[in-house]
Amino acid sequence: MESINIFKGYGKVVNPKNDDHHHQQIPNPNPRTRRLFAISALLLLTLLIGLLIGALIHESTTEPPESPSLDSNSAESVVRAACNVTRYPDSCFASIITAAGLNGSSDPGSVLKVSVEVSVAELSKLTTQLKAMNSGEAALRDCRELVEEALSRLGESERAVADATEAKMKDAQTWIGAAVTDLGTCLEGLEEVGSTALLDEVKVKMNKSKEYTSNALAIVANFHAILDKLHMVPH
Repeated sequence: MESINIFKGYGKVVNPKNDDHHHQQIPNPNPRTRRLFAISALLLLTLLIGLLIGALIHESTTEPPESPSLDSNSAESVVRAACNVTRYPDSCFASIITAAGLNGSSDPGSVLKVSVEVSVAELSKLTTQLKAMNSGEAALRDCRELVEEALSRLGESERAVADATEAKMKDAQTWIGAAVTDLGTCLEGLEEVGSTALLDEVKVKMNKSKEYTSNALAIVANFHAILDKLHMVPH
């Protein structure tokens, strides 16, 4: 008597012939079918990636620029960066960006030189005006001498920044600082005298010259910081 496997067909009677026929109806996919499926999937994936890249490129080309101030190659952005270290950034920017000496240059060294040139030009006009004033005011005479001294110091600093060595830059900073002190002393003397139409006119012009000189001092003193902000290095 043949032995019987009690677990075979438990709960279901299966005809061995039928079972063999059932397995034959589910053939495994052949290698060619698998290759076609893989190629189709790869093509679909490539298409999706291409569409994604195309969308990103379109977005980047149509996106508006962040801000013109981020363009470190423009004269305006360089002057703005330099003037941001000063106490009077608005007058600094207006005086330098329109100066003939700048001529649209975006070189920080040019901005440095022009900041001193603007101070010299403004102080030269003030000196001429003070000399033309026939006044016996002692404070005005003292102020005239101080302005001439400040102008001489600025002339020295103008030559120093043209050289632009480390030692010369320190000298320029000292001379411009002394010029600011001279102008401040002049203004203090005029304030003590009181208010007259003539003195008030001088004070207005003196304050403008002092602002420009103060701006030049700040730019000279912070020149390396300005270069760092613009991601530039001194030559």
